[in-house]
Amino acid sequence: MRRLVALALLALAAGRSLAHERSVSYSFWTLTADGAAVEVRLAPGDASRLGEDLDAELPRLLSLAPCLPEPASFHAPPAAPGWIARAWRVRCPRDSGALRIHSDLLLDVVPSHLHFARVGTSGAVAERVLSDGERDWPLPASPAADGAGLGDYVRLGMAHILTGYDHLVFLFALLLVCGSLGEAARVVTGFTVGHSATLALAALGWVTPARGAVEAVIGLSIALVALENVWLAGGDHRLPVVAVAGLLAAAALAGVAGRVPPQTLVGLALFAACYFALLARSARPAGLRWPVAALFGLVHGLGFAGVLAEMTLPRARLVPALLGFNVGVELGQLAAVAAAWPVLDLLARRGEPWRAAVVGYGSAGVLAMGVLWFAGRAFG
Repeated sequence: MRRLVALALLALAAGRSLAHERSVSYSFWTLTADGAAVEVRLAPGDASRLGEDLDAELPRLLSLAPCLPEPASFHAPPAAPGWIARAWRVRCPRDSGALRIHSDLLLDVVPSHLHFARVGTSGAVAERVLSDGERDWPLPASPAADGAGLGDYVRLGMAHILTGYDHLVFLFALLLVCGSLGEAARVVTGFTVGHSATLALAALGWVTPARGAVEAVIGLSIALVALENVWLAGGDHRLPVVAVAGLLAAAALAGVAGRVPPQTLVGLALFAACYFALLARSARPAGLRWPVAALFGLVHGLGFAGVLAEMTLPRARLVPALLGFNVGVELGQLAAVAAAWPVLDLLARRGEPWRAAVVGYGSAGVLAMGVLWFAGRAFG
């Protein structure tokens, strides 16, 4: 318990930025004979980083050169829950030549920020991912000639998982109590099957998740896996029971002030109570971990899918984008496991005291971060 309290305080001291959702934004440019109409979507947390005068900051940080914005055209169109939208028009000089989208959006405060730009005319579209390493996109004569390719989406998937610290922490939590490489492979495979399924369903539009609720539940899944580690390592079995009671209390609070439907949290609390009761009766509790990893993988897949779903890609481009993105996520995931597993295995081989310390302190840190992410995303 001292470990849990100490690391919880340490995680909280790391700053509220840890509780923010992944930093991404989107712009949709419709080219016309004399310029373009643009709509930009930002998460509320990211919008707050730009200051109070959002209408002045956005065209300064996101531009179509050599065109100039028309101040009278600024307005706030309707936005989906969890997003803030701004729209305006830009007018280009005659014989302006090649156009170029340039983005400095949020890169000074969040270097890992990704901006998804989509350009369209009456019958063709193209898209590109802009980042700190690639801030400019020279537009082609025909948008259809410059759509992002399979390799671009593979790189995007890798970047998404390797900068998605909540997903990496979840993987780390799964690996902490694995006794062999085979067990680690089964658990990670379960997670892969789960998130691949919902990534496809959501990206294809068959499932429409609530972004804020999904991100909050991802934090909650991290905390629950940490509690599972404490149980499997032979720790205090009262702790998960107390945590389940806390989930029920959080569900009541969420019904008043949170972004997660209270019935969702009640369902998770009941699942956790039943699961820990099953662990207590099972002769081989470690064998139950891969189905749970797959179950929570379903939630993480909805988080992955948000990136592609918000881009509203044409159907012809959605399938290769989905394939490339999923391959990139898997490659990034394998790279993370390959880096973490040898270290964890080496420490475990040094003896039971070392293994107990790694599992205890590691699970405590994971629990603290999961609770922080859940609280910040559900009530922040």
